[in-house]
Amino acid sequence: MTINEITLETERLKLRPWRDSDLEPFAALNADPEVMRYFPKVLDRTESDAMATRIRNLMAERGWGLWAVEVKQGAPFIGFVGLNAVPEILPFAPGTEIGWRLAEVHWGKGYATEAARSVLQCAFERLALSEVVSFTAELNTPSMAVMKRLGMRHTTNFEHPAVDEGHVLRPHVLYELKSEF
Repeated sequence: MTINEITLETERLKLRPWRDSDLEPFAALNADPEVMRYFPKVLDRTESDAMATRIRNLMAERGWGLWAVEVKQGAPFIGFVGLNAVPEILPFAPGTEIGWRLAEVHWGKGYATEAARSVLQCAFERLALSEVVSFTAELNTPSMAVMKRLGMRHTTNFEHPAVDEGHVLRPHVLYELKSEF
């Protein structure tokens, strides 16, 4: 059964289901070493397309997920912002995480925070979630700054089990935000 997919809008952005035309710019963003600096590796086109397929399938199944983000009257695809199930291998699973990945040319414009605020409103008001978490490598101060701007609270540090022991990106932080409803 396909559920109606949710579309969100902010003053400057539209968060929408994915299109085939998003695959090429998504692959470019995933191949950019600067964008992927806080991930263990860049993704090649096959890996990027497989990730997009997983994202699209989950959105079609649930109606929500990691939305494609476009700038109104501007760029048709700048990355994604949205919700995903916390991977089972993490010590705080189960749960729902909020995350983002935007092309570098769109950094520093407040897009991640603006889109994430809309996603959090949807999570708490429309999806009736009681809590949303976010996590990243301890070195990823830009993402932690977004988490703080969203009102999220640092709760713990942990070693990410999917990152090799001794790797500089293995130490992670966990932030959370509880619903006020």
